[in-house]
Amino acid sequence: MSTLDTGLTLIRNASQRVSAVNGWMGNAFKGWMPSGLYARALLIMIVPMVILQTVVAFVFMERHWNTVTRRLSAAVVHDVASLIDVYKGYPQDKDRAQLRRIAQRMQLVVDFLPVGDMPPPGPKPFFSLLDQTLSVQLGRQIGRPFWIDTVGNSNLVEIRIQLDDSVMRVFAQRSSAYASNSEIFIFWMLGTSSILLIVSVLFLRNQIKPILRLADAAESFGKGREAPNFRPRGAREVRRAAQAFLEMKARIERSIEQRTAMLAGVSHDLRTILTRFKLELVLIGDSPEVDGMRRDVDEMSGMLEDYLAFARGDSGEIAQPTDMTLALEELRSDAERNGHTATVAFRGLPVVTVKPASFKRCLANLVSNAARHANTISITGLRDHRYLTVTIDDDGPGIPADMREEVFKPFLRLDDARNQDEGGTGLGLAIARDIARSHGGDIMLGDSPMGGLRAAVRIPV
Repeated sequence: MSTLDTGLTLIRNASQRVSAVNGWMGNAFKGWMPSGLYARALLIMIVPMVILQTVVAFVFMERHWNTVTRRLSAAVVHDVASLIDVYKGYPQDKDRAQLRRIAQRMQLVVDFLPVGDMPPPGPKPFFSLLDQTLSVQLGRQIGRPFWIDTVGNSNLVEIRIQLDDSVMRVFAQRSSAYASNSEIFIFWMLGTSSILLIVSVLFLRNQIKPILRLADAAESFGKGREAPNFRPRGAREVRRAAQAFLEMKARIERSIEQRTAMLAGVSHDLRTILTRFKLELVLIGDSPEVDGMRRDVDEMSGMLEDYLAFARGDSGEIAQPTDMTLALEELRSDAERNGHTATVAFRGLPVVTVKPASFKRCLANLVSNAARHANTISITGLRDHRYLTVTIDDDGPGIPADMREEVFKPFLRLDDARNQDEGGTGLGLAIARDIARSHGGDIMLGDSPMGGLRAAVRIPV
């Protein structure tokens, strides 16, 4: 292997390790990242701002604040050293009044204590830039034993220096030795950041609203409802997506209208032919053969009506608030009139926005399907904050698990175990599922606690 191949192999291995680490970090942070676009956009704006301000604050504190504090502290210590030199080099009066006047001009207060009044060194604050800086400057410029108190009084700093025959006590203004305007800088930094954050929140809310309106309009269309006040708004890309949605919605509605118009024409023509058949059979008279033909014509009429209902769907009907307890009670009454035992139970808020006639037909197909093969029917409704679920249980023979999806295919008839379309066209379950899906939901079949079949209709509310 040449040197070039070895280098390429090392680079390839390194890139794979970097990619693996990047994937691991991505998976680790994925659980902590917000899922909403609004929160993510805010995070994208806040994180760089916080990082930038953190860096600026660090540079300010580390460079400007520390430098200014060191220079101020050095100036104070220089004045104290000058007072010590005056005290040692020039004769003083009894009360040292002249030295006190000189110190007063330096904005210092000087006092002299007996030699034994030097307190023992106390614990240093955990983080005190002033304490550290003063200690360094006193040791560097004066070189005598000292004691300082930077935390006892918030406005004054006390310095005690051991002299030959006394202890010099000096009080200095904290502002003379410490850069105290850093809080103002931090205040303005946080204040301007808060203002920028508020502006960002308001701006992002206005940018996110058109996306939320588009999502609501698409969800309403998927549930078979209208969104009359929806129109393209927001940024150019959002308006483009909204316009594409409106065009897609118009194409779908136009296709449904064309199919409905075509089926209406087919229905009219076929019904005309079937009506002629019926009239001709009446003119022929009664005979066993004519009775059979009449049954065939009636069966063809029923098949035609079922097929047109399946193909037409629920087009043209407007979704509106519907009391589901009344609808389920009507289904129970119909089942009892046909000689079956039926019970109804409903939990939750009963008013749900659906296409009432279509949704009632969906449930009626399931109830009639259960009534055809069972004696007892149980209808249960449950409405929570997301879904309306209606379950129809019966004590019939049920449907094999491997056939529960097949029975929703149009014109499929089961001859084994349960012939739910006996005397029908095999479109009952297909029509029911088509209506449920037009509401944004679906129908699931399963085992019933009563021993038969359970049909569960679930649609979003």
